[in-house]
Amino acid sequence: MTLRALTLFAILSAIPFTIVRAQPPNVQAEIEYLLQHIETSGCAFYRNGSWYDGASARAHLRTKYDYLAKRQLINTAENFIDKAATKSSISGKPYKIRCADNVEVESGPWLHQVLWQYRTSGRTSGRASGQPLRPDG
Repeated sequence: MTLRALTLFAILSAIPFTIVRAQPPNVQAEIEYLLQHIETSGCAFYRNGSWYDGASARAHLRTKYDYLAKRQLINTAENFIDKAATKSSISGKPYKIRCADNVEVESGPWLHQVLWQYRTSGRTSGRASGQPLRPDG
């Protein structure tokens, strides 16, 4: 081999190659549903000391999701909830949801319940009011 070929081989060998795998369509649909539900539920979203409307919450969580998905760290809707939608990556403080009854609940259990409802009710949330579900049911 020539020096040029050896150099090219060495450079290419040093570059980590990863195969980017797309998420299954059902995982993408579930995550999109969760993001849409956050935006349209009428609930407020708490993070790092401030309350945000659904559209702002969706945009923030979409950014976190895109970051993690690009690095192949999200492969299920549960991963999305647990890694992107339950707490601040900066402060470590939990995200909260507050709906019409003004009861604050942590976003993790609330989103897991929304996902469960989505999976068991023919692709509808079953909670038109957006009221949060308590962890006990």
